[in-house]
Amino acid sequence: MHTSCGRSIDHVRRGLMDMRRSKLEMYIDVLKVLARHGPLKLTHIMYKANVNFAVLKQHLDFLVRQGLVEEQTVRKKRNKTRIVYAITERGRTVLKYFGEVNRALQITEEANKIPPLLY
Repeated sequence: MHTSCGRSIDHVRRGLMDMRRSKLEMYIDVLKVLARHGPLKLTHIMYKANVNFAVLKQHLDFLVRQGLVEEQTVRKKRNKTRIVYAITERGRTVLKYFGEVNRALQITEEANKIPPLLY
């Protein structure tokens, strides 16, 4: 079967599969969201990081176990409490080093590109 632009559905599916984020990318996205906007409730992280609830819960549990994120209990009016998640100093350090490695790899990747032919 082909789409209206002439590409097969399988080709489109393969393209979408390539767009999936790895676990590492999702961990980094969650850390970035918390670094920029945190502390946040789970649902707010879910929307800002574009991760579904079940996957986000698993990722947050992992990040908490690694000491990169911490759960905080916040008291609201009338003694109600809610759980929010915040990035830790260790999480900020990991995010910083990941950014440095990512920039270094992009520079290396650019250096290895074959220059276009000049006519």
